[in-house]
Amino acid sequence: MIPYGHQSISQSDIDAVTAVLTSDYLTQGSQVPMFESAVATVTRAEYAVAGNSATSMLHVACLALGVLQQDIVWTSPITFVASANCALYCGAKVDFVDVDPLTGNMCAIALANKLQESKKQGCLPKVIIPVHLCGHSCNMDVIGALAKQYGVRVIEDASHAIGGQYQDQYIGQCQYSDITVFSFHPVKIITTAEGGVATTNCAELAKAMVLYRSHGVTRDKDMMLRPDEGDWYYEQHFLGFNYRMTDLQAALGNSQIMRLDEFVAKRNQLARRYHFLLKDTGVEFVSPLDNTLSAYHLMMILLPENIARKVVFDAMRAAGICVHVHYFPVHLQPYYLNLGFAEHDFPQAEHFYRHCLTLPLYPDLSDEQLVFITETLKGLL
Repeated sequence: MIPYGHQSISQSDIDAVTAVLTSDYLTQGSQVPMFESAVATVTRAEYAVAGNSATSMLHVACLALGVLQQDIVWTSPITFVASANCALYCGAKVDFVDVDPLTGNMCAIALANKLQESKKQGCLPKVIIPVHLCGHSCNMDVIGALAKQYGVRVIEDASHAIGGQYQDQYIGQCQYSDITVFSFHPVKIITTAEGGVATTNCAELAKAMVLYRSHGVTRDKDMMLRPDEGDWYYEQHFLGFNYRMTDLQAALGNSQIMRLDEFVAKRNQLARRYHFLLKDTGVEFVSPLDNTLSAYHLMMILLPENIARKVVFDAMRAAGICVHVHYFPVHLQPYYLNLGFAEHDFPQAEHFYRHCLTLPLYPDLSDEQLVFITETLKGLL
């Protein structure tokens, strides 16, 4: 079976992890700070805070921005459920902004209209979480300007997007947001097996995220009520969580990040090959904006209206090609239906879902495999 995504592990990656296994520290050693520094460097952010998953860091980002019970957080309905769940963890209410029908990303026009109406009703969100679907950046200058106009904070869910750029700015640089969150799950651009990092340019937000990801505990004497207690002493200042990344994970990340540019370039090369081989077939490509460099986490297409996706999906799987669908709209998940959402609430997202299909894309995908995938799909179409 050709997977839709797969990690690329080198001998250098294996050696890096093995070195930690034979060292004195498996957790809280030197590797995590090194990885945070590396992510800050490649994104041009001032600070980077690592955790055990992007979900955890989305939660931590909401906490650092002061999301509380009865606050409102908006995100995209075309995303993994974590983009919305992170607000619920804080006791906040969640709502969604409909997507652009071609990109699947948060629609800036829909956002502008919803903000205008919400201001009239006195129920503006505290935080907006745009999602960079497939690694393609949202239209962040417009979203950032709208957020500033209405006094709303922004968390970029860039789980798909490390190594990408928007208007010559690296995603994660936080030019248009308060915090950006990346994922390092095995199918992502680089991997730490499981793991996530939040970047920011605000020292106070970084300090808060460091505390929240580690029980709310500090050994920083400048923060302590009893700084002279002794070297054994620590203090809990927040109700935090055990969201720490291990040195084993960080060591893998430190090795993988050395190949970040190589991975992104190869993914873009494969995407161009897909475009060439599937031209004139009637499929539409979920493509990045002209002023961006996508990290191309996913190779997503939109099937023609007259094509039964499930038939294509099942036939591709039967042929040994692990196509996928990203994503079933969050507002139609049973849990969210129980919160009061309903079918037709976000029609563009629902239409996008009915026609989208994800094709395999990862650095080690061979041209022979790619030709087989496209020829199989063309035969079915």
